[in-house]
Amino acid sequence: MRFLLWGVIASLGILPLPALAQAQKQVSDTQVAAMVEALRLAAPNTGKANDGYYSDWQVKPETLKGWSRNCLKKEVTPTQFENSPTLARQVISCIMQRELNKQYAATGNEIGAVRGAACWWMTGNYTGCNSGFTGAYVQKVVGYYQQQRSKR
Repeated sequence: MRFLLWGVIASLGILPLPALAQAQKQVSDTQVAAMVEALRLAAPNTGKANDGYYSDWQVKPETLKGWSRNCLKKEVTPTQFENSPTLARQVISCIMQRELNKQYAATGNEIGAVRGAACWWMTGNYTGCNSGFTGAYVQKVVGYYQQQRSKR
């Protein structure tokens, strides 16, 4: 009986480990690169020259400050961000890696993570982008993401 009890305790102690590993899964660089490119391709075109958004990803200056501090440990000006696609891609990649990992942990699947991250990108929320403009945007990002993933 004692051996049976120890066997149950040992089994229960080991069971949560695969679930923990799954929850902490890190998305690959390929997945991040596909997401970054999908966001660039899906970025809305406002049709205005000085619309207050910067780079091919259409980022607001106040958002850029926090992201660059978080990712680069220094603030980047909108002009620097606008004029350096490499710098912009570096910052966006850093943020998307964080968000895709969060969403993968929350959803347990790649496309669910892409949907959640795309919704967050557009609205600041991970859910609520099932219809209207935001729903169409998320679907566009998912389509571009799948195209990019098939190339890599």
